[in-house]
Amino acid sequence: GDVLGWFPYAVKFKERHGCRLTCAMDATLIPLFRGAYPDISFVTHAEVRPERYYATYNVGLFFDDTDFIHQPCDFRQVGLHRTAAHILGVDPAEIPPRIALADDTRPIPEPYVCVAVQSSMQSKYWNNPAGWHEVVAHLKARGLRVICIDQKRVHGSGLLYTHIPNGAEDETGDRPLAERARWLKHAQVFVGLSSGLAWLAWSAGAPTVLISGFTHPTNEFDTPYRVINWHACNSCWNDPKERFAHTDFMWC
Repeated sequence: GDVLGWFPYAVKFKERHGCRLTCAMDATLIPLFRGAYPDISFVTHAEVRPERYYATYNVGLFFDDTDFIHQPCDFRQVGLHRTAAHILGVDPAEIPPRIALADDTRPIPEPYVCVAVQSSMQSKYWNNPAGWHEVVAHLKARGLRVICIDQKRVHGSGLLYTHIPNGAEDETGDRPLAERARWLKHAQVFVGLSSGLAWLAWSAGAPTVLISGFTHPTNEFDTPYRVINWHACNSCWNDPKERFAHTDFMWC
């Protein structure tokens, strides 16, 4: 998700400076971009040879960069994606990346909705005990098929585990991102959390209902379908006083 948000600013950098651009990223993402950006070279991080380049930039989330050595402003205050614009010195206005799919046909003929309920931290989940059950039932009552495209059918830690919602069709599994993007491109809507699949839905052009109180709305791409409760604990991810712990499933 981070790279999907950052990559368009690398494209802006290329256009601004008229340079030849190489982008290093995880191998699973390269097939999404290579066909859409034939004038950009894509490599994995292991394939980077710094001596080949006039200049290199490291785009990331620098949690403890109190002296602003790696980022000109705290990413928590400008947004997960727009921090790349500030690092690269380009216009921070957001724009989704283009993606190219070898197969972009509809996966099923009937109208459908994609949902994704899993995440890496309990604070990112929609912790409404009846929420997903009611949403799936509502969508199916309106004649829509509901397709769960999470990687994991069940995920959690300790005593807390989240299962695929009752009534959703199971398309979970370790599938290529291009297959997920194909489902999202033709979906009536995507309903999910602040996760990589939400950023992929944005990239694929799917209307996105984003459920998150863990992040402030400025953290993600703009969507008119944001679900957040301002009258409860919210936006802890974007609070510089709270040091996020990646290894603690129950953080915050």
